[in-house]
Amino acid sequence: MSQNKNNRFMPLWLSLCVVIGILIGTFYANHFAGNRLNIINSGSSRLNNLLHIIDDQYVDSVNINELVDKAIPQILAELDPHSVYISAKDVQTATDDLKGSFSGVGIEFTIREDTIRVQNVIKDGPADNAGILAGDNVVSIDGKSFVGKVVTNEEAMHRLKGAKGSKVKLGVKRYGGKNIKYITITRGDIAVRSVSSVYMLNDTTGYLRIKSFGERTYAEMLAALQKLYIQGAKNIVFDLRDNGGGLLESAAQMANEFLPKNRLIVYTQGRKSPRQEYRSNGKGAYQKIPMVVLINEGTASAAEIFAGAMQDNDRATVVGRRSFGKGLVQQQIQFPDGSMIRLTIARYYSPSGRCIQKPFKPGDNADYQQDILTRYQHGEFFSQDSIKHVGPVFHTTLGRNVYGGGGITPDIFVPEDTINFTSYYKQAAMSGLILQYAFQYTDKNRPTLSKYTDMETLASYLHRQNLVEEFANYANNNGLRRRNLMIKKSHTLLENYINSRIIYNILDETAWMQYLNLDDATVKEALDVFKHGNAFPKKPTPKAKNKPKHYAYSTTTLGWHNNNLIASSKQIKVC
Repeated sequence: MSQNKNNRFMPLWLSLCVVIGILIGTFYANHFAGNRLNIINSGSSRLNNLLHIIDDQYVDSVNINELVDKAIPQILAELDPHSVYISAKDVQTATDDLKGSFSGVGIEFTIREDTIRVQNVIKDGPADNAGILAGDNVVSIDGKSFVGKVVTNEEAMHRLKGAKGSKVKLGVKRYGGKNIKYITITRGDIAVRSVSSVYMLNDTTGYLRIKSFGERTYAEMLAALQKLYIQGAKNIVFDLRDNGGGLLESAAQMANEFLPKNRLIVYTQGRKSPRQEYRSNGKGAYQKIPMVVLINEGTASAAEIFAGAMQDNDRATVVGRRSFGKGLVQQQIQFPDGSMIRLTIARYYSPSGRCIQKPFKPGDNADYQQDILTRYQHGEFFSQDSIKHVGPVFHTTLGRNVYGGGGITPDIFVPEDTINFTSYYKQAAMSGLILQYAFQYTDKNRPTLSKYTDMETLASYLHRQNLVEEFANYANNNGLRRRNLMIKKSHTLLENYINSRIIYNILDETAWMQYLNLDDATVKEALDVFKHGNAFPKKPTPKAKNKPKHYAYSTTTLGWHNNNLIASSKQIKVC
């Protein structure tokens, strides 16, 4: 009888034990584990309650998802300038460059007069195979007109990209033709090349320009180096100017090819991220080749990792201007709805121990975004003496001084040239008139220009056409008043800019860079480094230890090469 009574009350006793356990656990969590969890729960509860109240009681109907999309970026902006939110519709675009490929039609386009103009067709891509030509104007997509105010870069990308194997029907008008030609394209994989230019600067020096660091960059670099080696390269110029970075792992892989065994390449560390080191394994195939790395104020993130590893290990000479200064590591975290955040979880440090991240105040992104302009106004682009180092001094393996707290300072400084720069040239470049004129000229003269298949012969032809005078008339008719004295002073800059864009339109990016580099002071300095056998840095003498090499140029160079021109080139989209 007693046994039956005990069995009857057993569930009650078990329930009481569970409740008591929960109460004890809550007590200890609140009083001995600190209040951080409560603060987070309290804060998140307030946010959830706020959204619920708005949804339930606000005077008008509100799209809560759109409200959250606007609120999250504001929260992340209070942390640092590089923690960002990416909505679900923008995730694909944001990750394409890092992945190294996407699915689309395979054209580079620009928008002129509310119409998609095909700038270039990717060789052997879907559009090329279907018969699309450079210079075609896309006037309809899938039977619907696509001209006028609806034509934006974002909308064009949205309509032209799509799943591999899907079809899109384009209506195109070809120069000289009156009728619309309809071409159906089957979308396919399009490679996003991060090694954009590879060629020989002279008989012994190879050049490669890297635009970003993605999943395929390391493999592309190896292929480029092999190509240059076959062509006789005994020296290498790595052009990382205006390279905004990308994947840390890619930069570490690339640096490994040039360093002896067990050299530190970079390490990361954060509050919740233990120190993680990346070291060379000694298997790199290019440990002995003389190398110069070119940087400027647009060189950032993973590009700074590579440049810093070469500089701190005394492996290469760094030439140019101080880099951007991004030393924060982001991790991508995806939400169930497909959106994601890139959250800063650590800082990265170069082999000497310096953090290259430039100073910032949490929540104050305005000053951070204006930093490059501030540098320009302070004269840093024109004199190395104007560089303000806010971090401590560190030392390379040979004992050379390097600085933290704001980018990579080059071993050899090359200033921006402004001798022939005028307000007329600035307006012509920044307004987009040069790009518009170059495209129009290309379109009208495509049959003639297409006969030239290399940069040298095409450039020679263009130099004989007096295009600056023709452009001045075009610009005058389109709102930029003719200023003869300024045009005369900036003639070389104007001619080089116009010719370079036409060369890009007819040939490719390598030909474009070949032309630009003909008169580029930074490239000339790199060649001078090899000429004097100074690619491998030397141990400083006590007297020269703190005295960096400083050059001041007075020759005419392409001042817009790393400033105005880069800004304009962003108008070109690939899909």
